[in-house]
Amino acid sequence: MKKKVSIIGGGSSALFVASFLDTKKFDVTIYEKNKTLGRKFLVAGKGGFNLTHSENITDFIERYTPSEFLKKALLNFDNNHFKDWLEEIGIETYIGSSKRIYPEKGIKPIEVLNAIISTLEKKNVAIKYNHTWLGFNAENELLFNKNQIVNSDYTIFALGGGSWKVTGSDGTWLDVFRNKGVSTTPFQVSNCAFGINWNSEFIKNFEGNPLKNIAITCDNKKQKGEAVITKFGLEGNAIYGLSPQIREALESNKKAQIYIDLKPTFTLDILTQKVKQSTYKNTTQVLKKELKLSEVQIGLLKNYLTKEAFLNEDLLIKNIKNFPLEITETANLDEAISTVGGISLNAVDHNFELKNLQNHFCIGEMLDWDAPTGGYLLQACASMGVLLAKNLNEKITEF
Repeated sequence: MKKKVSIIGGGSSALFVASFLDTKKFDVTIYEKNKTLGRKFLVAGKGGFNLTHSENITDFIERYTPSEFLKKALLNFDNNHFKDWLEEIGIETYIGSSKRIYPEKGIKPIEVLNAIISTLEKKNVAIKYNHTWLGFNAENELLFNKNQIVNSDYTIFALGGGSWKVTGSDGTWLDVFRNKGVSTTPFQVSNCAFGINWNSEFIKNFEGNPLKNIAITCDNKKQKGEAVITKFGLEGNAIYGLSPQIREALESNKKAQIYIDLKPTFTLDILTQKVKQSTYKNTTQVLKKELKLSEVQIGLLKNYLTKEAFLNEDLLIKNIKNFPLEITETANLDEAISTVGGISLNAVDHNFELKNLQNHFCIGEMLDWDAPTGGYLLQACASMGVLLAKNLNEKITEF
């Protein structure tokens, strides 16, 4: 007789665990509180729909905090496995110049989602919409709206984090687990804008401009990419990847010091040589013509350095390679791309099973791990779902 699996939540992790569960062994039902599945999946696609990243798996694993927690899942279903599976369900992919993996040009996020949902339909996975999970009754049965009770052999929670409430990922479930004795951690922002008290003249002239091809360092962790200057501060992949370090510094010191390398492709020696041997006599021309710095990069130097420092070659070079800025705050929780916090990692075992609730599992962003944007978030959600499905499939030998 088939075992019954209830999946609570209809986001990325839920879609993947349902896609890989053996429906010859299990009756699988997804319970989603919205009218559609994958709402955060679709919202994420509006900013450039990178599905995963193409870097080697050793470096890939190190992108996560903590990296060891997700290692087994990522090795079991890595970025190449993900790419191959997408092609199996009709989604061709390509590697962009940033080494991120995208659907082939012309394939929209909704088409990727529909391909996954079609896979679920072929496997006879049941989907129940407008079902809000309310918690447990005294017998640990699942409670839904209108006093509906659901019994399951296995329950998989894929409830998401605490940001983007419009998608249904609001983290209101945290108290339910806390009241059941499950160890939890308050939600904190990740991959969000970080506040800077900009020079008024600088922000007046350069708000909305990107700092391209830079590297930002915080607490000895370096992240390359670009960052957009906003009235609030900075946002973009060059700073998103430093979220753990910035959060820790803000918590400890109420501020976080970051350093921007405006020319990471040049070593200090090469930069020094180019500046000191330049035939251009005007400092701005040296920056613009010799070093190919952008207007916004030059504006940053001019607005923050004294005239004496700007005209002093040694001080100028030092600031090009190590320009200091102070982070004062984070964006609001709901404005973050992702969150950390939720179910503490010590509350689940190596198979994502809750230690104090047998046959109840937690996967995805509702667990307390962190990753930068660039495909790492979605890959981790996929990898956790696939590994859990594999473990459950292997657990049931007779049906």
